[in-house]
Amino acid sequence: MRTAQLTIDPAFAIGPADRRLFGSFVEHMGRCVYGGIYEPGHPSADSRGLRGDVLELTRELGVSVVRYPGGNFVSGYRWEDGVGPVGDRPRRLDLAWKTIETNAFGLDEFMTWAAEAGVEPMMAVNLGTRGVQEALDLLEYANHPGGTHLSDLRRKHGAEDPYGVKLWCLGNEMDGPWQVGHKTADEYGRLAAEAARAMKMIDPSISLIACGSSNRRMPTFASWEATVLEHTYEHVDYISAHTYYDPSDGDRASILASAVDMDNFITEVVATADHVAAKQRHKRKLKISFDEWNVWYESRLQADLDRRGWVEAPALIEDDFTAVDAVVVGDLLITLLRHADRVGVAAQAQLANVIAPIRTRNGGPAWRQSIFHPFALTARYARGTVLRTEPVSPRYDTKKYGDVPVLDTVAVHDEETGELTVFAVNRGEEDLPLDLDLRGLPGLSGLSFLSLAAGSDPSAMNTEAEPDRVTPREMPTPTPDGGRCTVRLPAVSWSVLRFGPANA
Repeated sequence: MRTAQLTIDPAFAIGPADRRLFGSFVEHMGRCVYGGIYEPGHPSADSRGLRGDVLELTRELGVSVVRYPGGNFVSGYRWEDGVGPVGDRPRRLDLAWKTIETNAFGLDEFMTWAAEAGVEPMMAVNLGTRGVQEALDLLEYANHPGGTHLSDLRRKHGAEDPYGVKLWCLGNEMDGPWQVGHKTADEYGRLAAEAARAMKMIDPSISLIACGSSNRRMPTFASWEATVLEHTYEHVDYISAHTYYDPSDGDRASILASAVDMDNFITEVVATADHVAAKQRHKRKLKISFDEWNVWYESRLQADLDRRGWVEAPALIEDDFTAVDAVVVGDLLITLLRHADRVGVAAQAQLANVIAPIRTRNGGPAWRQSIFHPFALTARYARGTVLRTEPVSPRYDTKKYGDVPVLDTVAVHDEETGELTVFAVNRGEEDLPLDLDLRGLPGLSGLSFLSLAAGSDPSAMNTEAEPDRVTPREMPTPTPDGGRCTVRLPAVSWSVLRFGPANA
């Protein structure tokens, strides 16, 4: 049987595990908002229509920051439609998802929901059909204390204190021809720079995110980032990255190696940003906001759009995720952590119903999808400093990514508690013995070993009828002897191993 080895030493630190890496995404798309986080009349809903069961699961998921209101939706959105008395709000056509937007839920409701959920809001401004002035108006409404028309309008609407939003996306996927208001890199770069300069005149404390490529496969990838950053580098704090991985073709070996592609994507965006920094003599290192990522059966989307007319909140890409999908999501989280020195924000798309870890039925229950579990456990235990790991692993061949390692890992050391957490994915079809060398952190004992394994039932998924079919299982906890121990990682699995001071 093939084996793997892993040595962990606190001297090889990457950077802190920023809580903003555990973000999510709420877009006016499908049933993410209406029937997801918001459903007046639901048995669990409060007087404001916020679903209590979804709020509870959001807190359990460990979400830190939530991006809103899009996504493609924002490129045609008028934020003013979603404030003030609900009865006075207009109904609009949403061109992004071919739906009717009622605007019953808007900025003020989202801020109320975010406070209830205990998450930091990340707002996107419309740079598709709108521009600098509308971005400034939204910022004034949200963040200015009072004494101006728009800040006093917010107070009139019931929010006496400013919302204090610190993270702002300068549009969404403006490189994409599908985007309402699609622009060239030069057009977008100049507009984003103008918006950024003006927004920081109102609130210098905010952090701004410029649009990077919609995915690594775009024909303009890298050249888009380079051109946009030549306009915006001195004005922004992050460049965005988006990626989804589609298992529809049944190539399990490749989908399990999706993190290899994400890893390369991050490395290439960093290289491009650093090239612009060198060219323009900037000392500051720009970070990445990986604010859309997930597994997505994307090939099903067009059929969903084509088979209906203009309706309110249709069920849209409500994918049922398998145990294999959960392993992939766990591996993508490992990759984000491994780049903690340059990835400062991340948001899994989306939170509820739309390719989401949380599913609901209108008027009925909410439940955890398989992908809920690796996210929740990583958010819970990835606290402290991310350590570089260089596992010695067997390899296997994939159609999409060539020769890749069977094992993927990252470790996080909490200096305050002394705890060490190791996240590991076994992409192989057989159990994998892993020899751990922890002598760099003497005096550790095993705390727990949880594993979500897909090898025996790869198509298993959680449903309303069977909401707990796919969950992590407790495994025999390893006890280091002389700083060493061996664990057996199940076939096709994501695992979290925790160690703590023996004398604690």
